Amino acid sequence: MKSDFQNDDNKFAEQKAKKNLVWVIVFSITMMFAGFTSAYIVSMGDSFWVKIDLPIAFYISTALILASSVTLWLATKAAGQQALSKVKLLVGITLILGVGFGYFQFKGYGQLVDKGAMMNTWIIVNDGRYGDYFEIKKNDQFVDIVNNQYALGGEVMTKEELEDLKGFALKVVNETHTSDLTTLNYGAPYQLYYKGEPLSMLQGKLARVNGEPLKSLEFERLTYLAQNIIDNRADFFIKGEMGKDFTLYYKGKPLDYIDRKLYYNGKELSNNLNNKLLRGNKDTSTAYFYIITFLHLLHVIAGVIMLLTLFRKSINGEILQRNALSIKAGSIFWHFLGGLWIYLLLFLVFIH
Repeated sequence: MKSDFQNDDNKFAEQKAKKNLVWVIVFSITMMFAGFTSAYIVSMGDSFWVKIDLPIAFYISTALILASSVTLWLATKAAGQQALSKVKLLVGITLILGVGFGYFQFKGYGQLVDKGAMMNTWIIVNDGRYGDYFEIKKNDQFVDIVNNQYALGGEVMTKEELEDLKGFALKVVNETHTSDLTTLNYGAPYQLYYKGEPLSMLQGKLARVNGEPLKSLEFERLTYLAQNIIDNRADFFIKGEMGKDFTLYYKGKPLDYIDRKLYYNGKELSNNLNNKLLRGNKDTSTAYFYIITFLHLLHVIAGVIMLLTLFRKSINGEILQRNALSIKAGSIFWHFLGGLWIYLLLFLVFIH
């Protein structure tokens, strides 16, 4: 009898210690993310800040982690009822959903990169911005920029037209390294303009109206422009329509983008603010986005490893022994990760 009481006391003490450890971990992670989100808010106070629409993949991952929290709760309940077959099934489903969360997070990062929102990038295009030095004419129409997208005849280019322009730009990139554009098929149908003057091809060299060939610096600018076209960058590094696919803020207020100019409080951006934007052209907001979400993903990966351990224990029946301590402690951590993700998602949707 005494031995039974001692075993019960040991089980209770072990259960309490294990849960306390999980709560310490939860508290530490909470403080870390509280620090990052606070730093985020402070950093955006007097800066230019980009807000991007979150990829669909992040919302799918949200549904998966919520579903996994439900299945693990049911698994914990089944463990208390000593229903081993249910525990195996539910822990296995939770594991699959957890892996699915990680998969769609990485898929979301890929969608962000496709949009031009990378970990270390700029807000606006400075080198090789279309129209600063060079323009392109296709047949009798100039290529233009409309709503941060390449356009022809005032209309945003179709996918086919843009791919054709990219093909021309790719030839420029490949051949300007040698300054020999003999194989460019120049003038059919594209012609380059430099500072408003049409460029001609003379003995495999691009030349101005007076016959002077382009200098190395001018070729460098042309290469930057061509690379921007290949990457589908116009005025902003982030692709798509300003105000629809993304928004640029200053001091928490959205900027307007009209005729390739930025407006703040209804007035064209002043020289001081333009210079401030150029000096602080790094896209800090997207860097924060990657750091915060990737740190959460790392903790989810740790949670998936925990789920693998729980699944192994459910296979050999060990999970029902010792009052199912492992699954109870693991559930606390996994539910916390789900709740943390919901908080981060809401934070990024309404703040980012």
